Amino acid sequence: MVPVTDLPLTPLTGDLVVLELLGPDEIADMLADPPRRRDEWHPEFPREDDRDGVRMAGKVTGWGSRRIVRRADGLVVGSVGFFGPPEPADDGVPEVEVGYGLVAAARRQGLMRDALSVLLRLTDAAGVRVRGATTRDNEASLASMRGAGFVVRDLLESPADPEREVHLVREPSP
Repeated sequence: MVPVTDLPLTPLTGDLVVLELLGPDEIADMLADPPRRRDEWHPEFPREDDRDGVRMAGKVTGWGSRRIVRRADGLVVGSVGFFGPPEPADDGVPEVEVGYGLVAAARRQGLMRDALSVLLRLTDAAGVRVRGATTRDNEASLASMRGAGFVVRDLLESPADPEREVHLVREPSP
C-alpha cells in the first residue's frame, strides 16, 4: 500500500462554508471548562460533540478537526474532521473515520452537505475510504451522509454503543 500524504492545512472553501483547521489555541479554548468564548463563534459553539472530536483527533494535521465557518455571516457553526490519519482496512484500502456536527441554529441549510462535499474531494484524491456512524433516529445526519455517497455498512440490532447504531462507508471516487 502506498502511504497516504497529509491533507492541506489551508482553508477549504465550499459554496456555503469555509473549513479551517482548528489550531492549538482554539482547541485549548474549546476544551477549557467552561469553554473560553471567541467572538467568531456562534453562541451555541462548541457543542460537546465538537469538544469530543478535537479530543479524539489528537495532534493538528490536515486529517484533524476543522471548524465550519458559515460564509453568510462568518460565524463558526460547527466542526468536521477525521479522528486521525487513515489506516489500512482489512482489504488494504486506507480508511478514515469522519465526525461532524452543527449547532442547532445552523441545521437544515445545506451547510453540512457542502462541508462534506469539500472534504470528500480530498479523500477521493488521496484514494481513502471514509466511514462514519450515527444513530438510526438521526435522519438529518443519515441524509447528509447518503447525499455525500455513503452507504450503510452495518445496521446493528444490539449495538455495544447505543449512540452508534448505523455504520456507513463511502468508497473513494476515481
